[in-house]
Amino acid sequence: MSELQHFHFDSSAPGAAPLSPAVRAGDFVYVSGQVPTMDDGSIAPHDIEAQTTQVMKNIEKALKLAGCEMADICKTTAWIHDARDFGRFNKAYAAFFTPGKFPARTTSEARLMINILVEIEAIAYKPL
Repeated sequence: MSELQHFHFDSSAPGAAPLSPAVRAGDFVYVSGQVPTMDDGSIAPHDIEAQTTQVMKNIEKALKLAGCEMADICKTTAWIHDARDFGRFNKAYAAFFTPGKFPARTTSEARLMINILVEIEAIAYKPL
């Protein structure tokens, strides 16, 4: 297997965490759990659809670092703060994919690390 490639956003981004937003391992790209932070470091409005939309935009940005796009995602794992938001979460999530070509996904209700409503990680497949 080839060496791991680590991809990073601008290291001067506010609140940068000690992680790689994306890591390529052979033909797979692993995207760290993305939260609804905006470019200025603030959190998207406290609404499941707004936060899911921001998380998906952040996933797009992380994928782009590794030369991938949303259509390359084969699996996601999502954590939502309140299972009652599941329908609205699905609506915002689905908007980023071609109907009928959704990745495999696991979704759980969980208490999240900061005061947010959703976190999503992704795995993409893009042969070198």
